[in-house]
Amino acid sequence: MSRSVGLRETIRAAALDLGFASVGFAPAEPPTHSEAYLAWLSAGHHADMGWMAREDAVRRRLDPREALPGCRTLIMLLLAHPIETAGPAGPARPGVAIVARYATGRDYHDVFEEKLHRLSAIVGALDPGAKCKPYVDYGPVLERDHAQRAGLGWIGKNTLLIDPALGSWLLIGELLTTLDLPPDDPFVADRCGTCTRCIEACPTGAIVEERVVDSRRCISWLTIENRGSIPAELRPAIGNRVFGCDICQEVCPWNRDPAPVPRGMLEPGRPVAPETLMAWAEQLVEMDDAAFRERYRGTALARPGREGMLRNLCVGLGNAADPRSAPLLARCADDESDIVREHARWALARIRRSPAAPPGRR
Repeated sequence: MSRSVGLRETIRAAALDLGFASVGFAPAEPPTHSEAYLAWLSAGHHADMGWMAREDAVRRRLDPREALPGCRTLIMLLLAHPIETAGPAGPARPGVAIVARYATGRDYHDVFEEKLHRLSAIVGALDPGAKCKPYVDYGPVLERDHAQRAGLGWIGKNTLLIDPALGSWLLIGELLTTLDLPPDDPFVADRCGTCTRCIEACPTGAIVEERVVDSRRCISWLTIENRGSIPAELRPAIGNRVFGCDICQEVCPWNRDPAPVPRGMLEPGRPVAPETLMAWAEQLVEMDDAAFRERYRGTALARPGREGMLRNLCVGLGNAADPRSAPLLARCADDESDIVREHARWALARIRRSPAAPPGRR
């Protein structure tokens, strides 16, 4: 075994010991799907995430050596969702607030960063001259493309990385390094076959074609990254999903029976929010922005802010159409936020039109 292969396998073993579910090594070369990424940006599918289209950000995404001068290798790493959360979580009970599974505990960025920094220290101890730069999903790296090149899975028709054993309940991070390590064989097979369940199941039609998601229609973008109003025509399709969306993963055959992951699971953490739409909205309507940040600090749910979360809850309450939520929505309709007021009034109008509304209230 050559020294470089031995060093690679030592790093792989260390990463697995740190709790990563899978590890792969890719060359620091332009991504295979660079043209598809540029076409996606040109079509405006990145919505208002203008930082993705900045010239410097695009340049670094198209060449990892721009992100770390002298970069030779990308160490691609996966964390798996807790096995106990696997399985359908659909809107069987419209009054329940549905949150994407990755957001049920600690903010995965914090978990990932802790492990990446520990791995970086290990690499530095193995070769003191090596430079390393960790990224999660905020960095200028087309991570799924490099993960496929590192042999960790293929990119499904829903644009998510799918590992044949672990499914797609995965989060991706990477450690860029100047070490020149032998790459793993890329994952070249497309195991989606003729299946189009993810495309057909998306309630807002966000998967506009195979492996192309229009963020402007994606429930995850609409409820997390979107800082404005949710288009009225899309609100009914969101149902009671108030933070993110797992639908395209829930219907994927590769997620029916994911292999157990003995280590590397994200910590489930404490319950971060009330279970029902009404209880959660009642909590937030009493909070100011500072109280919200303190309550949800260290969790993914902090991302939309109080305004965004209360907006999402108003949409969920409107879709649930429970007349008992009308007094609460009336309070939201007087909120200091224009966004919250707009969505609360929409929800109230939807409840009045509902067959469940009492006479005289429609």
